[in-house]
Amino acid sequence: MFWQQSSRALRRQWRICNGLRQSVAKARPSAFSPHPARSFHAARSLLAVKPVILADIGEGIVECEIIQWFVEPGARVEEFSPLCEVQSDKASVEITSRFAGVVKKLHYDAGEMAKVGKPFVDIDIQGDAKAEDLETLTPPEALVEESKPSPVPAAGQPPVVPAPGAIPASQSQGSEQSAPAPASLERKGKHASLATPATRHLSKELGVEISHIPGTGKDGRVTKEDIYKFVNRRNSPAAQPTAPTTPTPADLVSPDVATTGAQQETPMSLTRTQEMMFKTMTRSLNIPHFLYADEVDFTSLVELRSRLNKVLHKSGLSDGQVSKLSYLPFIIKAVSMSLYKHPILNARVDIDASSSNGSTKPTLVHRSQHNIGVAMDTPQGLLVPVVKNVGTLNILGIAAELARLQSLAVAGKLSLQDMSGGTITVSNIGSIGGTYLSPVVVEREVAILGIGRMRTVPAFSMVPGEEDKVVRRQVCNFSWSADHRVVDGATLARAAEVVRTIVEEPDVMVMHLR
Repeated sequence: MFWQQSSRALRRQWRICNGLRQSVAKARPSAFSPHPARSFHAARSLLAVKPVILADIGEGIVECEIIQWFVEPGARVEEFSPLCEVQSDKASVEITSRFAGVVKKLHYDAGEMAKVGKPFVDIDIQGDAKAEDLETLTPPEALVEESKPSPVPAAGQPPVVPAPGAIPASQSQGSEQSAPAPASLERKGKHASLATPATRHLSKELGVEISHIPGTGKDGRVTKEDIYKFVNRRNSPAAQPTAPTTPTPADLVSPDVATTGAQQETPMSLTRTQEMMFKTMTRSLNIPHFLYADEVDFTSLVELRSRLNKVLHKSGLSDGQVSKLSYLPFIIKAVSMSLYKHPILNARVDIDASSSNGSTKPTLVHRSQHNIGVAMDTPQGLLVPVVKNVGTLNILGIAAELARLQSLAVAGKLSLQDMSGGTITVSNIGSIGGTYLSPVVVEREVAILGIGRMRTVPAFSMVPGEEDKVVRRQVCNFSWSADHRVVDGATLARAAEVVRTIVEEPDVMVMHLR
């Protein structure tokens, strides 16, 4: 009974609604139609060709130099596949692909400067790009070759067919240069040459186009030995007759000037490392410096280092990366220990120009970690990688990190992370030579330590109750520079005294092991 009443009620309501709908439809036929027209909305179709934007790699960098391409137009790439290697003001970085597809266009050649935020490569993500898209992405060289008209014979003249064995006119002219060029001079394209930044720097110094050199390294990589072999073949007497005669600067000088020995000036562009140093030191010299120098007795440290190296050699306590300790890890650790007592040397100065009256408002920012930059002499020039969080490392840990950074610096493979984040810098110029120096404070730091050459000097032994006598001492000069806007001479002298005490009594480090 209940289900029958419910069904009758539902049928009654349906008839009432149907009657109302028909009455409204008669009044406004277009308002309700049996099948109202609907418009279908679709998402915007994806573009077949996607430009890859050079992302911001931090540290305020606005442009990067394309060191080498790992791909070329027509190559298939997957997501996160390496596209190219770029070098910024800090270090070299490998750029990977955001899409999977086919490379259609390279916006820059190797050696050119790419802008951050601009496309540097186009990738076809669907593989079915339209003809008009492909025309716009075709390299200019290909268009020039396709647009060259074929020779058309004049009207009424039969086409000229070369006889068997005949030499074309283009080859008959200048038959002395008609011999095929060596394989090493075949131009492979700048994006096809793989080489480290150090190798490219060597090729620029020797005036050799790296794309002309066949690589014998891994994956066809050009090595320094390949460059030297290429230069020797080019300069050999047998290769001189076939080599193109390019006038040298000496040939362009008149005999009178050559005999009188007049000054000759040859402009040369700065290398990427020199440009980085130019910009960094220009900003750093805006910091008012003051110099503080001290003489440190290394005699006890020399003895301790000698004993520890014997222990490493006999017992094999090294971790495989460090087989011999130098003096630098001890000095870096001493600097870190002094920063606990004088944290102002681990700070940086921030200048806020957004004050209400338009004046600048300086702020001193203290930092908890001791990230000590170490100046290194590399084939590319002066680089300053950073040993991170020195306060948590022991002497072996610091030595292992220094060995890792040194190997990467020589190979030109330092990453941006290895080069950034420094809070204070140590420059060991004494490993090359020089007793005194005046180091320049690095931007975003307030102090730097320069280490001179260690030397043997006679000194008086001052032992209480004993007669003074002359003994051999190993001494070294420490030269400090500091930002005089926030660091005064007394503060730096106290911090330098802490470092001197620890170096002269290195056993103190044992009491501060973590």
